[in-house]
Amino acid sequence: MKRWAAAAVLWAACAAAPAAVDVDSLWNYDDPASSEARFRDGLASALGDDVLVLRTQIARTLGLRGRFEEAHRELDAIEPALASAGIEPRVRAWLERGRTWRSSGQPDKSRPLFNRAYVTADAAGLENLAADALHMLALAAPALDERVDWNRRTIDYAKRARDPRAQRWQAAAWNNIGNDLREAKRFDESLAAFRESLAAYEASGRAGGTRIARWQVANVLRLKGQADEALAMQLALERDAQAAGEPDPYVYDELALLHAARGDAERAARERAKAKELRDGRRP
Repeated sequence: MKRWAAAAVLWAACAAAPAAVDVDSLWNYDDPASSEARFRDGLASALGDDVLVLRTQIARTLGLRGRFEEAHRELDAIEPALASAGIEPRVRAWLERGRTWRSSGQPDKSRPLFNRAYVTADAAGLENLAADALHMLALAAPALDERVDWNRRTIDYAKRARDPRAQRWQAAAWNNIGNDLREAKRFDESLAAFRESLAAYEASGRAGGTRIARWQVANVLRLKGQADEALAMQLALERDAQAAGEPDPYVYDELALLHAARGDAERAARERAKAKELRDGRRP
């Protein structure tokens, strides 16, 4: 850790200007293939570090689709150029290499890369990437308590950050704590974490994330046996998602379970059919 910290300070002192490409505006995480096309289009006019940054994101689109060998080849191809590049493409390359290892079932290889990315990005003032690296260290940690601890570190870091993009990582980290605690059947703690996530999404004005956080809260309420409150929340979510033009099959899954628990088999079957229609690409 100390060695990477020292190196990070040195790199920060001599780093080139941050890459100019706006990566976030090109991403649609629900459609990695279309995102890849936009990144490749961007390469036509990109120069210097922007080329390297775009190629790290191409690697990420490949990893999201399970094409791990291709993702590694993309990162291998830019490796020689990173030695003379600025801090941002280096950090992004470590992040995407780490994500590729983790997603392919080799988290032990990912953790040193995420740690290097965090220390380097933090020293260079790249708060958004530092927070991203912290949240990935949480996802890659082998034990529940470690994952919760890393997520809390992410939350603390995001709270102190000046960059609004870094501040947004609070919502994802609380969500991940809620997921882990729900899996451990620690439902009271999970519910509290999901409520924190909901508050963070609402504060940042992200409608899609807010709806997911509401679903998470309602799901845990059902698991805790608070069916009436869960049903009311899921019905409200159904209305809001329809109004937004984004009906959600997971909402119908929950409605089916809630109606089945009430003994309404016919209503439950209708909700399951709606979920299937959405997953088949049709509107219920």
